[in-house]
Amino acid sequence: MWIDTHAHLDAAEFDRDRSAVRQAARAVGVGHCVIPAVERANWAAVRELAHAQGDSYCLGIHPLFVPQAQESDLAALDAELAQHRDDPRLVAVGEIGLDYFVPALCEPAMRERQEFFYAAQLRLARAHGLPVVLHVRRSADRLLKYLRALGQGGHRWSGIAHAFNGSQAQALAFISMGLKLGFGGALTYERALQLRRLACALPLEALVLETDSPDIPPHWLYVDEASRAGGQTQGRNSPAELPRIAARLAALRGTDLVALQAATYANACAALPRLALV
Repeated sequence: MWIDTHAHLDAAEFDRDRSAVRQAARAVGVGHCVIPAVERANWAAVRELAHAQGDSYCLGIHPLFVPQAQESDLAALDAELAQHRDDPRLVAVGEIGLDYFVPALCEPAMRERQEFFYAAQLRLARAHGLPVVLHVRRSADRLLKYLRALGQGGHRWSGIAHAFNGSQAQALAFISMGLKLGFGGALTYERALQLRRLACALPLEALVLETDSPDIPPHWLYVDEASRAGGQTQGRNSPAELPRIAARLAALRGTDLVALQAATYANACAALPRLALV
């Protein structure tokens, strides 16, 4: 089966037909989804959804939600991870990381606050023996710096650098530290030349597939600004798009689709070992 390693199925965009969305994905072979949290307010929602749908979940504080997060949320996360330590559907601490794309998050004070929450959550992942699911947007080198600093003493990281779009050197650095790289709808755009080259050049055992639903739609769902102004609606990304994204990756790499499915399934289980338990 296919595993969508990053799908925000709790998002409001799915409120009207969430079960149907998940059934549609299963119908095309997406047997499992990983649902990352973004803030304390949705930890219970992702856990309950994962259990209801037979999927998995992560708990964490996303960098876009750091401005409204409280330091007490870190203690609450520690308690949640401890309380649910035996839940096989809890597969990682995530989505965590750094975002240096949004201008408001690039102000010095907010960069510092992001890094504080990121480092604290890396420490929690290490303390609880869990992988990490990382948000990487114009921040790869800084993310790597903290992974190195907090991985000293023989600790081996595992997890996923989600929606990776950095350089080959950065990609290899994440891989060398034990992480897999998430690829999704962005690679379906012909203009994404660097990303496509990277998806072809990296070893197959480093790749996992994701949709980031409902975000990062593949090219066949994208509607440009002019068309949207004319009343055409943007297509909604969902886990059911994963096999078609995978087919595009297989074509780019010259890889058999069945072989890609087997490899990315194994890679996802290596990145998030509890996937093999559910």
